[in-house]
Amino acid sequence: MTDLEALQREMTAWRHDLHAHPEFGFEEKRTSAFVAEKLRAFGLEVAEGIGGTGVVGTLKRGSGNRAIALRADMDALRIAEQGTAAYRSRTPGTMHACGHDGHTAMLLGAARLLAEEGGFDGTVRFIFQPAEEWGRGALAMLKDGLLERFPFEEIFGLHNMPGLPIGHFETRAGPVMSAEDNFEIVLKGLGGHAARPHSGRETLVAACALVVNLQTIVSRRLSPADIGVVSVTELITDGTRNALPGLARILGDCRSFRPEVSATIEAEMRRIAEGMAQAYDVAAEVTYTREFVPLINDAALVEEALAAARTVLAHGAVHVAADDAVRVAAEPMTASEDFARFLDHVPGCFVFMGNGASAPLHNPAYDFNDEGLLQGARFHAAVVRRRLAVG
Repeated sequence: MTDLEALQREMTAWRHDLHAHPEFGFEEKRTSAFVAEKLRAFGLEVAEGIGGTGVVGTLKRGSGNRAIALRADMDALRIAEQGTAAYRSRTPGTMHACGHDGHTAMLLGAARLLAEEGGFDGTVRFIFQPAEEWGRGALAMLKDGLLERFPFEEIFGLHNMPGLPIGHFETRAGPVMSAEDNFEIVLKGLGGHAARPHSGRETLVAACALVVNLQTIVSRRLSPADIGVVSVTELITDGTRNALPGLARILGDCRSFRPEVSATIEAEMRRIAEGMAQAYDVAAEVTYTREFVPLINDAALVEEALAAARTVLAHGAVHVAADDAVRVAAEPMTASEDFARFLDHVPGCFVFMGNGASAPLHNPAYDFNDEGLLQGARFHAAVVRRRLAVG
């Protein structure tokens, strides 16, 4: 049997090494090499360069012909770390602010556990994905033949959650995380002197009116039964202290759970932009893109994942009441996840595990909580042993 205390120490060392050397999406060359080296040392078949910098490890036991996949993300964010730990980022302006270092370490730990102990009958694919943060990594791996080269029937993912206590697991059937759409609206007019606004067709007042009117899409154009978010995040002009702008750019993003809602938001945004442009005698150009699709969990696999989490808690070194610590989330969240792209092809389940009282995700003071590493690795292993049960 694997020495779990030793595995905890090893995963912590891996996690700290990865945290100190963060890499942005599709730049994860050191991280990928690190992952591949560990997987080979555990005895797995390893393929590198999938979708650019992705890695797939394959582990087979017994004669079963079923295959499932476990996925972790590897990329970091363009955020300057404020942490003071000895393992803080050594790459200026880049840090693991979402815990992908922990996710990678946990999946490596699961690979070692399963390679040493077995306890399953079939094939496990360990998928280490690049570029999750900007929603391109899963698509890149799929376009590179992931499903054809490394077939699997279902997939599971795990993400840490600040505020949820260590030892707690949470997920839900159906919609879990939203789609993300990005937009840019460019207003073009005629700038001029601040003392003579009547001589031009400045764009700042039009942009301000447009920002306010975009808020009516959710409040007045969507059904109250639908979840939708329209957020303006930037307003940029070419004006200065005494010059009115002739160009204004409005950028932001939208969240939803149904394609019909996304389509309504886009159509209403274009209609409002055109109306505001006509009212203020400027031109409007709208660019609307869909970056993430909704993450929809399979109901049966949710039950399997929750059962696996209860197994982990029942046989852990620190006992937590499973009835309190393993629960169904009451509501979906309007954040987005690239894992959803895999669910367009096979059923799966995405689970959240507690990160304790840490700083929020995507915060410069965030750090993954090492106390959760062993539970995460054991959760992955428990899922495999349930879904590829011996006998």
